[in-house]
Amino acid sequence: MPGQAGKGVTTTAESTSGPGGRVYRERRMVQRVAVIGAGSWGTTVAAISSLRARTVLWARSKKLADEIDLEHRNGDYLAKHRLPESLHATASLDEALDGAELVLMAVPSHGFRRVLAEAKSAIGSGTPIISLAKGVEQGSLKRMTEVISEVAPGCPAGVVTGPNFAQEISAGLPAATVVALKEEAVAAEVQQLLCTNFLRVYTNPDVVGCEVAGAIKNVIAIAAGMADGMHLGDNARAALITRGLHEMARLGVVLGGQPLTFSGLTGLGDLVATCVSGHSRNRYVGEELGKGRGIDEIVPEMIMVAEGVNSSPAVLELAGRVGVEMPIAEQVVAVLHHGRPAAEAVSSLMRRETKPELEGLTSQEGSSRPVSSG
Repeated sequence: MPGQAGKGVTTTAESTSGPGGRVYRERRMVQRVAVIGAGSWGTTVAAISSLRARTVLWARSKKLADEIDLEHRNGDYLAKHRLPESLHATASLDEALDGAELVLMAVPSHGFRRVLAEAKSAIGSGTPIISLAKGVEQGSLKRMTEVISEVAPGCPAGVVTGPNFAQEISAGLPAATVVALKEEAVAAEVQQLLCTNFLRVYTNPDVVGCEVAGAIKNVIAIAAGMADGMHLGDNARAALITRGLHEMARLGVVLGGQPLTFSGLTGLGDLVATCVSGHSRNRYVGEELGKGRGIDEIVPEMIMVAEGVNSSPAVLELAGRVGVEMPIAEQVVAVLHHGRPAAEAVSSLMRRETKPELEGLTSQEGSSRPVSSG
């Protein structure tokens, strides 16, 4: 990771402490940040934040927290990258959150509510809480910002999302991301905190659209991986990505998202990256399923969570609740959770009734709400 920079910066000057001479734009920003969750993405974001503000990273494991704090490495998730000495870590939520002006939640969706509830008493009133997770909570079908609003009412809730593989960003490779918040001033603070000359940060007030896109792209990536595992070719992958974007946009708009969001970084950008990259855990799961392996033997071998495995049933249930048809997501859930062979899922998609390509994205028979698909 890039080296250390000053805290509480108030100037617009630039430093050159990054890899390969990359520089960091320095502006006024929050002074103390807590990052909850020391997986690869949480650690990467914490490392960047620590170059601008005092940042404490919470790890569930004391062994891992000590390794990050004392040895400046995360051997479990980012073994190849040295972390800034400015980054501190702890296994105590109270210590991590002490005095924090901003909380970044890097906990997977299935554990998000529980960890936030444990942390709530240590979070100051009105402190912004930003999700770094991509998924839908099982049972409640809530997005992570909705969970934040329930557990910590009065705290501005937002999300950082986009085509962001931690290994590449930790290496200083160019990338872009989005911070989605309704509160523009808070969004600008987070943007300034995380923006470097190798990570470009955009803002977007469409929290709903950005979160829905982040959850659905994981499900579609599993489908794309299955196609790759079965060696179905580039045409099939392109069709799955495109029709997956169609499903993402339909559900997102019905839930209140803005259509243009789905053609941006959090929609198309993240979808393409997750469906084609070798870094993608969701694509890997799909690829192994396509080779004929079972989900019960794939998941235990993985160090990090593939969000689409856990959140896909919730995504499909949410779509059913609002009357949106999602055939690709439906087949992914059937393969993951009901034992359907991947080849049978592909055959089911190909045998669907033919229809216009844009059906469900435009008004049909006087209805302004897109519900059907192809």
